[in-house]
Order: sequence, then C-alpha cells, then structure tokens
Amino acid sequence: MNPSSLSFRYELEKKEPRTNDGGTTRGASVKEFPASVGIAGVSMRLQPGSMRELHWHANAAEWAYVISGTVRTTIIHPDGRSYTDNFEPGDVWYFPKGYGHSIQATGTEECHFILIFDNGNFSEDHTFSVTDFVSSMPPEIVAQNLGLSLEEVAELPQKEVYFAAGVVPDELSVNAAARPEESDIELTSLHRYPLHSQQPRIIPGGGLQRLVTSKEFPISTTMAGSVLELQPGALREMHWHPNADEWQYFISGQAEMSVFLAEGVSVTEQFNAGDVGYVPMGAGHYIKNTGDTVCKVLIGFNSGTYESIDISEWLAGNPKDVVITNFGLKEEEIEKFPEKKVFIKPGK
Repeated sequence: MNPSSLSFRYELEKKEPRTNDGGTTRGASVKEFPASVGIAGVSMRLQPGSMRELHWHANAAEWAYVISGTVRTTIIHPDGRSYTDNFEPGDVWYFPKGYGHSIQATGTEECHFILIFDNGNFSEDHTFSVTDFVSSMPPEIVAQNLGLSLEEVAELPQKEVYFAAGVVPDELSVNAAARPEESDIELTSLHRYPLHSQQPRIIPGGGLQRLVTSKEFPISTTMAGSVLELQPGALREMHWHPNADEWQYFISGQAEMSVFLAEGVSVTEQFNAGDVGYVPMGAGHYIKNTGDTVCKVLIGFNSGTYESIDISEWLAGNPKDVVITNFGLKEEEIEKFPEKKVFIKPGK
C-alpha cells in the first residue's frame, strides 16, 4: 500500500455503536483503521449499574482513561489475588494481557472511558467473556465445575451477555476485603493511577502535559499515556517517538496533524472531538490547535517507557557549523533557531 494513500484519522464517535443493556461501544482496530497497525482503541459508555461483564483479552493488554462519570473494576491475577478499584474522571487503569476483569458504572450518571490496547489486531468482538465460556461448554461439565444441577445450568445465560444491567454498587459492595484505615489509603493502587491529580508540565501560553509511564505506574509495563492540552494556535512541536506507536483520541477542540513518512511523503489531517489519530513508530509529526478553544488530546503509546525526540532539542544539541552546513543558511539565520527544547510553541 502506498503510504501517502493511508489516512491517519478515523472518526470513531461517528461509527455505529454496539448497544445493549445499558452499554455502548465503538472500536477501531487495524480492520477499521488500516494505519493503526500497532494499537487499537475503544470508546465505551456505561449507564449507572451497567457492567461490561467478566472477560479477558488473549492478545492485548488494556490501558484506560476515564473521561466522565465513575466506574468500578475488578481483576484476577494468576496467583489468585483479586483487586477492586474505583475510578473518577482523569484516572487511568492497566490490565495485563490475559487477566480476567470486569467494568461497572457507579454513581448516577453515564460513565465514558477510552480503552487503548497494545495490539492493532485487537477487537472487542473477539474478547473472551465468562458467559460465552460457560454457555459454550457441555452442561454436565458446567454443573460439575460450579456445583449446580443440570436444571440450574439451564437457567444460566445461553450466549454471551457482554453488557449486563445491574444495581449501582454502594459502599458496602465496593471492596471484598476490609477497607483500610484512612491513613493507609493511597491515591495510587496496583491497577489505578490518578493522572489528573498529577502536577502537569506547563508551557506558559502554550499548554500542558500530564504523562504516566511504567516509572510512575509500575504494572503498566507495555503502555504509557498522556493528556495534552493545547491553547488556541499552540503547536506541539515537530518530533517523533523512537520506541512506540502513538494513538490519539481527541477529547475536545480542533487540531491539525501532519505525519512524515520519509522520502518526501507526508500526510496532513484535520481532527475534531471524537476523532482518533495514529502515528507509526519513528514517524515525524506535530499537532497544532486550529480552533479557538483548548484542544485536549488523550495519547497512548505501546511501550511502558516514554521517549520523544523533538526537533528543537535535536538541532540545539548539534554544533552550529553542523546545522549551518546541513541547511545551507548563514550564521545569523541559524541564531534564530531555538537554543533549547520548545515542546509546545504558543500561538501568535
């Protein structure tokens, strides 16, 4: 396929959703979004009490960011330990590949969250769900395994439930174990990181970034993520990531991105809220806020370590004569180049 014919934009929120029992989901794998070979994503909404049933993903780890509402997750580890956590807007979770888990909306309003998977071939339609597993096995095996009669087995769901409408959990049902003393409660748990509570990196007049990697969130070994906010006209400067693909969900605002693919090939796309963007590992790119409001972007990487090479820092790190020779410019012209990393350039 000709790289210049690829689109690095997908209108995720315009896709027809999968809907039932208080939940909706829209997904973008490499099947729907051919450029996104290394990462897939899902936009999911749950009504209060609705649950994405107990399930696991055989081919991808799951990294998530809560946009609105509140939600509870459960997860089981291979050693038998289980964990229950509650999430609010701005919180992140991570579930390793193959670990069984569930997601249930709490509170009184719809919960909206974005799921990012470190495999472009991931699909929500091919997830392993507990009701699908049980209903696909011989009834006598299920009866023996779960201690039920055949009549009781016949009353179980006979196909995948996927979304299950239930009662909104209260404080008595939140944790299976005794609640710790108030002084022992930490913001960060094994599977939860409160990204919005993090002090952001602020560029006056330009915007800000919050970033979480495996350094801050140790269990997230295969994925990192950030939330980038750009003021009107601001530019996340030209850069690339040498160790990871980049998947973007535009939460608000408008933006432009160009992806450089070498040999004179670049693709420029315009983004609106609800769109998804993708940048292959090592491909140069920028993001510019083209609207008149703040542009907020959720960004996921399929590496637990964040690495970025920004063009300003790269050029500033070279002897001036190297840059002069490379660009064929005069010394006084090179003096106009940034002397240090820009990261976000404010708009004029």
